[in-house]
Amino acid sequence: MTEVSDIEKILSAARPKAIAALVRNFRDLDAAEDAFQEACLRALKTWPVNGPPRDAAAWLIFVGRNVALDTLRRTRKEETLPSEETISDTGDAEGRIVEQLDDAHYRDDILRLLFVCCDPVLPSNQQIALALRIVSGLSVKEIARAFLVSEAAMEQRITRAKRKVGVSQVPFESPGAVERSERLAAVATVIYLIFNEGYAASGGSAHIKAVLCEEAIRLARLLLRLFPGEPEIMGLTALLLLQHARQDARLDADGAIVVLESQDRSLWHSTLIAEGLALIDKAVRHRRPGPYQVQAAIAALHAQARRCEDTDWGQIDLLYGTLERMQPSPIVTLNRSVAVAKVKGPAAALAIIEPLAPQLSGYFYFFGVKGALLMQLRRIDEAKVAFDHAIARASTAAEADHIRTQIDRLISESKKAGATAMT
Repeated sequence: MTEVSDIEKILSAARPKAIAALVRNFRDLDAAEDAFQEACLRALKTWPVNGPPRDAAAWLIFVGRNVALDTLRRTRKEETLPSEETISDTGDAEGRIVEQLDDAHYRDDILRLLFVCCDPVLPSNQQIALALRIVSGLSVKEIARAFLVSEAAMEQRITRAKRKVGVSQVPFESPGAVERSERLAAVATVIYLIFNEGYAASGGSAHIKAVLCEEAIRLARLLLRLFPGEPEIMGLTALLLLQHARQDARLDADGAIVVLESQDRSLWHSTLIAEGLALIDKAVRHRRPGPYQVQAAIAALHAQARRCEDTDWGQIDLLYGTLERMQPSPIVTLNRSVAVAKVKGPAAALAIIEPLAPQLSGYFYFFGVKGALLMQLRRIDEAKVAFDHAIARASTAAEADHIRTQIDRLISESKKAGATAMT
């Protein structure tokens, strides 16, 4: 017997390739999603007993395609196809069907679909939201969190994007070289957000969604092959590699979050770090700086520090200042505050983030950083309030547990301080 939780992970990992092939085959986003969902339901019915197939994506494409064709045939009162049990026993038929389907001009079907979703007929925010929903299968809640908007607003945005694609008859063929260049920034943003969702999120078992991170890195590398002389794509790929290099050190054996300064740096992947450092060095030589290159340079400073105390926080502060000018954002300023706290102290950092409260009122990390700064300033009661707000906005158990640990530390220190005052 195969556990349902394991099957769900397999389905999630196979989704991008399966959806991309089904979209190309049917040229309809809703039809592709419906076919994939039906194939997943059949997988959940048969795989726990028979076990997952060798190539899960191929099975899902094959079954999803036949489900959609079966629906069309029923509407035409034609003969239906065999049951999914019969289909799943057809040996390598799934693989042969996928090979027949996979005749796209791109070497990678998923990357091709990303460019299709980023058609300029859609506003940029709709392009990215649609790609995250269709290609990566992120939930509306996850996408809304990435954009710092409500779920209802994001649901409407995605619905409008789908409707626009249908009404405008957006072509599902591979765009040409000029169109690819025009859509490059949007595609890069999608890849960046796919990685961020995997990097920031935890599943029910409190493990990092490494599959999403690895998929984003694979897509970034493919994008770099299409644009080998583009320094921002070098910077993007370097950034993802350097961040992902720390994956094994970010959670402890119990699934609890380990902050950067406490991570076992011997667990960092030196091969990924070396590749990322080489790419950022190559990008810098082009003398065309951009936001991804700056972020990669910050990640490189962390990666090169053998100990936390060796980190060049002054340079990181300067780089975040550059990023703020290039790409003003409350998130960038929030991240910069961590470096400011190291260089100028927690009071200076707190002064930087206080004005961000209206924009980041629903953001877990804002209250986590604020609580940590207040704790350093010994403003215990205020820190506890901030941490309570953080727990209320935590999206995973690991995030909530991390904040509870900080609260426990506050209580313990308060008791010690009280006992000392009485002696």
